[in-house]
Amino acid sequence: MTSVTSLPASPIPSDTPAGLRPAALPPVEWRISDRPVPYPEAIAEMEARVEAIRAGTAPEMVWLLEHPPLYTAGTSARDEDLLEADRFPVYRTGRGGQYTYHGPGQRVAYVMLDLKARGADIRAYVHDLEEWIIRTLSSFTIRGERRDGRVGIWVDKQPYGGVRGQEDKIAAIGVRVRRWVSFHGIALNVEPDLGHFGGIVPCGIAGHGVTSIVALGQLVTMEDVDSALIAAWPEVFGGPMRGEEGEDTGA
Repeated sequence: MTSVTSLPASPIPSDTPAGLRPAALPPVEWRISDRPVPYPEAIAEMEARVEAIRAGTAPEMVWLLEHPPLYTAGTSARDEDLLEADRFPVYRTGRGGQYTYHGPGQRVAYVMLDLKARGADIRAYVHDLEEWIIRTLSSFTIRGERRDGRVGIWVDKQPYGGVRGQEDKIAAIGVRVRRWVSFHGIALNVEPDLGHFGGIVPCGIAGHGVTSIVALGQLVTMEDVDSALIAAWPEVFGGPMRGEEGEDTGA
């Protein structure tokens, strides 16, 4: 079953220079699926929605869902990073990045936005996705951080009982943009089976582990995380973005 909700347009931060403020953005539609969505079905629906947004016949949308256990290979995936090819289905996908895992207990957010109307800056958009995750995690007293040269959001494990210097990945980012409309998005580990990541080198980054909100001691539900994602959205995506169109990025 799927629920669909439209939220008011995101407010523009008061410190945004007047000359950079776009016209008021229309409401973003939020879709929440309460059953695992097969990956090919999700891709087909995203493709259709991207075309509709481009045509002006559908609003922007954020789709929150889970997938059955599977691996995806982004445009930069290396064959040697698929360690167990027969463990789960493997899907080649057009998003940026390398190999990642999706499965139950992980909140995937597919973000379909008209970036041209939002300032046309791919790097700023990826930065905002990172900030969205960081603010969501902060509502559960978890400090998510960026790391130079390592895409995604990371957690220093020492404050949570880990050893000094141990950093685990808690969220992946994989973005594709077609004629200024974004799709794919983020994957935040809420309570997945972390052993399932063992069939790949996640995002091509060896020497680091993966973690989740529940593994860090926060006993939350997927509904709690959805509420936090929705609450953090207008804090981050209310401002404009400027720049030149870029390529796929991710992992």
